[in-house]
Amino acid sequence: MLHQQTLDKLYTMKLDGMAEAYDEHRRSPQSADLSFEDRFAQLVERQWLWKEDRALRNRLRNARLKQSAHVEDIDFRHRRGLHRGAIDQLVTCDWIRHHQHCLITGPAGVGKTYLACALAHKACRERFRVLYCYLPKLFRELTVANGDGSLGKLLAKLARVDLLLVDSCGDPGYVESEG
Repeated sequence: MLHQQTLDKLYTMKLDGMAEAYDEHRRSPQSADLSFEDRFAQLVERQWLWKEDRALRNRLRNARLKQSAHVEDIDFRHRRGLHRGAIDQLVTCDWIRHHQHCLITGPAGVGKTYLACALAHKACRERFRVLYCYLPKLFRELTVANGDGSLGKLLAKLARVDLLLVDSCGDPGYVESEG
């Protein structure tokens, strides 16, 4: 009986990671061999990981990235003019911390959007707030907001992000979903 009450309280306090770990510990015979401190540390660690994972998922969802891209998957073998040293420097996200800008240029089809999304994904993992915008849609939103009086609200929303990824080219057949 005490077990279910404890689980209910953990979930009520939004300690889902800890509740899941507590339930697993209760069912695992190996957990009895651990000291109280070790068991408690494992419960806290699970809660920490659960919150970090949930926060990352939320940052990625809110970023609305066009592509699922990761800096670890960048291919430097193709002749696209990518300089590993420059990319390695961008991957640190220090440029975001120092409120600097990054402009990615090149001919169509070389992977500018992929690279930008990969850097944005890395920024989300580093706990930065990111937002992907397709330039024509951003211009439309700014124009509408200016007309209906909500420009201040839109600008405040844009100012809250640490990294605003503005994609000016994109695939002409690409239709961004509303949301």
